[in-house]
Amino acid sequence: MTERLDALVAAVEPVLAELGLDLYDLEVAGRGATQTLRVMIDRESGIDLDAITAATEAISPILDHDPAATSLLRASYTLEVTSPGLERPLRTPTHFRRAVGSTVSVKTGFGPDALRRHGILATADDTGFDLEADDGERERVAYSDVVQARTVFEWGPAPKAKAKGRARKQKVSP
Repeated sequence: MTERLDALVAAVEPVLAELGLDLYDLEVAGRGATQTLRVMIDRESGIDLDAITAATEAISPILDHDPAATSLLRASYTLEVTSPGLERPLRTPTHFRRAVGSTVSVKTGFGPDALRRHGILATADDTGFDLEADDGERERVAYSDVVQARTVFEWGPAPKAKAKGRARKQKVSP
């Protein structure tokens, strides 16, 4: 499946680049007649409805005729073109590098070993990132340990500093 997704990315990315848009992420959700191809686009100045419309109109014909698309999307599907949003998923090293300085939520592990971390994304490189907790402590996290990560949009003024010694790690129930 990954090879077919990579081929689909290769077909869609240049079309979006011609429109001055970046392919942020691409995913296929669902199965059979309920498949959704979600194409997340971005650009430096942000995404508006005109950009989403232009992207949809440009990539739809590509998807109808591209061998990678037709082999991956065997039945009818819904095309969803969207921005990654304020609370955007972080899946690739590039996503993490773009989010340096942002507040993030990260889940590592599964079941009883699952941990959620919340803090400022301090640095990111090709193998992982440093997360700075509210108490100023830094933790190195490898991408291979991440189950789910996203930026966190904080409404209103920045929260007040918490008293030192409070743990920010929290077990996640299965």
